[in-house]
Amino acid sequence: MEAANLGAYAAPFDDGMLDEALELLAKAPSFRPSITDWARAAFEVRERWPDGGPSVGIPTWFYGHEPPNAFAAHIAKYFANATREDGLLARSNAGVVFLPGAAGTVQEIFDNATPNYYESRGEPTPMVLVNEAHWSRTLPAWQLLTSLAGERAMASRIALVDRIEQASQALKRFGD
Repeated sequence: MEAANLGAYAAPFDDGMLDEALELLAKAPSFRPSITDWARAAFEVRERWPDGGPSVGIPTWFYGHEPPNAFAAHIAKYFANATREDGLLARSNAGVVFLPGAAGTVQEIFDNATPNYYESRGEPTPMVLVNEAHWSRTLPAWQLLTSLAGERAMASRIALVDRIEQASQALKRFGD
């Protein structure tokens, strides 16, 4: 979520701002081991480039150990993660890109795959999984997803790419 909020925050600035901001954030790329260092890096970006673009961060109370990020102008917390995910995924009609994650990300993949499987929200929405090794070997969701897709319409709307830079091209192919 931080990446999406950072992208919205950076929107009013020239492209060089994002490169510089990412260098500052790389000092503490995670809230582990130090939430203070992580937050300090984010607030350094906000101080250097005030008045960024607005966005909404939507974390879940259940995951209290995962703090909201400093780039969201507004926070809308849900009490139930399933409700949050269903609402977000229902609005993601241009597609969803899944980066390497753990249990929550696997859950989100299949929360998105279910309406695609049944076509309950209309035409299946694109799904792009990033990092072939992660989704094929570490947590082999790709094999299950492709088996589930079978000969259904969703089979032509899923992709596995190795690098994030390839995700936008995969989404563009789905639009053709």
